[in-house]
Amino acid sequence: MNKSFDTAVPRQPRHSAPAHIRAKLRLGSVEISPATVLAPMAGVTDTVFRRFIRNVNFGAWSAEAALDKSACGLVMTEFTSADGVLRARDHKNQRMLERYLHFYADEHPISAQLFGSDKNILAEAARMVEGLGFDLVDLNLGCPAKKVVKCNGGSGLLRDLPLIGDIFEAVRAAVKIPFTVKFRLGWNDSEIICVELGRLAERCGLNAVALHARTREQGYSGSARWEWIAAVKNAVAIPVIGNGDVRSPEDAAAMFAETGCDAVMIGRTAASNPWVFRQIAQYAATGNYDRPTEQDRYQLIRTYFAMLVEERMPGAAGKMKQFASWFTHGVHGGAALRKAIYEAGNERAILARVDEFFAGSRMRETSELPAAISA
Repeated sequence: MNKSFDTAVPRQPRHSAPAHIRAKLRLGSVEISPATVLAPMAGVTDTVFRRFIRNVNFGAWSAEAALDKSACGLVMTEFTSADGVLRARDHKNQRMLERYLHFYADEHPISAQLFGSDKNILAEAARMVEGLGFDLVDLNLGCPAKKVVKCNGGSGLLRDLPLIGDIFEAVRAAVKIPFTVKFRLGWNDSEIICVELGRLAERCGLNAVALHARTREQGYSGSARWEWIAAVKNAVAIPVIGNGDVRSPEDAAAMFAETGCDAVMIGRTAASNPWVFRQIAQYAATGNYDRPTEQDRYQLIRTYFAMLVEERMPGAAGKMKQFASWFTHGVHGGAALRKAIYEAGNERAILARVDEFFAGSRMRETSELPAAISA
């Protein structure tokens, strides 16, 4: 399991009127509606999870209905090595390309996120992304993982603004689709460069910036400092997407209100509460939002696991077990369900354990009702 999903310090609850939630955002020729973005997450935002987020709903599950009005305005791929993409292309490694850059028609609009430090390789990978039909391309300057930073990728580049500028110019010249960047405040508290980096992105012709309001040194700990999102927004004319500690519709409204950002990006919360985008859309429209029932949770787990099997995702059983700890959050008796999933030997057995658990849960609920009602 990705430990980063567990290390954030809870932000104090914020309350803000739903009117602050923006309805849409335009990046070049691409409209993002509503103004919410699924953050790129390694090992999480593959094609199955992205489509799942687009289609998730309360009650009946219908991909066709979700296509009419998705609750999430933009989805993004897992962050992908530009160097690895070009090597896979040159060696005709279709399996590797499909692992990171495969997507379906119902995922539009979709952005491919790349990382690397060689401007020419990044530019060529961006051309490839455009040729594959992605709507946008994004540069990762935020990943704090040591193995990425060691190769001068992700947040490792935050100490070299001239190189970042060269990369911006090379990629911007290589593609016509909207080009964006996701970055952090800086390397640490004494090297905060987010405002300067935002201005650099604007000068180089990028269409938007997304700021995860933590430093590289923070990783995923502590609280996101939204005041820096506001500072970047005040410094540039291009759209600014805020990221960090949006765990509820109220948080989304508060981020819009406190920072003036143009969209909110949500990562870890989407893995533990895939309804969050739907809830934000409901909150914006009505001031209220639905909470998942036990049946909703069953449908959530069952649908996602079935999608993994149908897609024949490599290591589907392992991914089911990885997601079990997130998806069972809030399920009554969830520890027993997690244990049953972890002990199952394969994908079909895991699906059977999920069905058995929730069938038993319904029987227990019925048995606890007064006789007159249960009859």
